[in-house]
Parts: sequence; C-alpha cells; structure tokens
Amino acid sequence: MRAGRVAVNGCLVRDPEFPVVVDRDQLTLDGQPLLAAEKRYLMLNKPRGLVTTTTDEKGRDTVYRCFDGAGLPWLAPVGRLDKASEGLLLFSNDPAWAARITDPATGPDKTYHVQISAQADAELLQRLVTGINQDGERLAAKSARLIRSGEKNSWLEIVLDEGRNRHIRRLLEAHGIGVLRLIRTAIGPLQLGTLAKGQWRWLAEHEYR
Repeated sequence: MRAGRVAVNGCLVRDPEFPVVVDRDQLTLDGQPLLAAEKRYLMLNKPRGLVTTTTDEKGRDTVYRCFDGAGLPWLAPVGRLDKASEGLLLFSNDPAWAARITDPATGPDKTYHVQISAQADAELLQRLVTGINQDGERLAAKSARLIRSGEKNSWLEIVLDEGRNRHIRRLLEAHGIGVLRLIRTAIGPLQLGTLAKGQWRWLAEHEYR
C-alpha cells in the first residue's frame, strides 16, 4: 500500500489501516481485482508439548509443526490450548467465525477429559461446579462428572462455558489437586472423535456452520 499499488474504489490508498467494507468496496492491486481468500476451517488433535502460537521466542515447537509439508493457506488458531494440554484445536482464516467461537458469553461449551492426582468424590465434583474466586476471576465448571477412578487417580469430564487462562488447572490446584493429563474432546457438538494425535482434517460445512 505504501508503494502506491493498492486502490479502493478506484482511489489510490497508502494507509494500511484505511477502513473498507467487505463485499461492498472494490480493492485492486496494480489494477487487478483483489479477491478475498476462501474461508477455511480445520481441526487438529494437538499433541502434548506444543505451544499454540505461530513462533516461539524460546524456540519451542509450535502447533504449526503438525502442518509441515501440507501446503496449507495461512490459518490462525481459534482459542488455544497450553503446552501441556492435548486434544481438539480449531484453525481458520475467518476472524468473525473465530470471534464467535471464542466469545465467553455466546460461544459453545468446551468439554475436557481430565486425569487428576486424586480419587474424585461427589463433594469434589460439586466444589468444581460451585467454583472459586482467584486473583479477581471467577473460576467454575459448568458441569463435572466422574468417568472412572483408580487407586490413586481419577478421570473427570469437565465442561466449561467460558475459558480463562489455565482455567481447569487453576480450579483444581485451588483444591490441592494436580492435573496429570488434560484433553479437550469437544467444542459444542464438534467431537474430537478418532482423529489421531498430531493429525488434522478440514471441517465439513455442516460442522463449521
């Protein structure tokens, strides 16, 4: 734009922050129409140990390692999973769709399977739903149920209707319980299913709609 190669509705524009209305304004580059990129949506089964970012200042592997050699267009993560967490992670080049998915007020619920370092009982499950106040934030689960329990640990299904930073880990740590594994298994009705660790697939139209 600063080189004077972009025009909006026939007028040269050099300001990269010049506002345009999608589907109304006509953009050209060197006199040729600029067409919006096709909107794409995919899901990844994120492995543990990868950070959800494009690049990492510490040199750690990122989720984009899973796309090596695929020749994908630019796609941004929709929300995030921390380095130690696994499971369903969405990517898209549609920022409006991504904003609806991540909106804490109206976005879909997120479902997690969580292995904890304790035997869960009904009292703990109720405390997770009741929630806590920590550092000025309200942390609570929408629902929590026991999947199975062993001698020293348990698997829980925890559903969140909003996702704060390290939400589940902080909620459990407040009760003196450590998280051994944390896997996101669903976002709204979209299930991780049998997608293998580190693999990805495009969403079908009915899924992203």
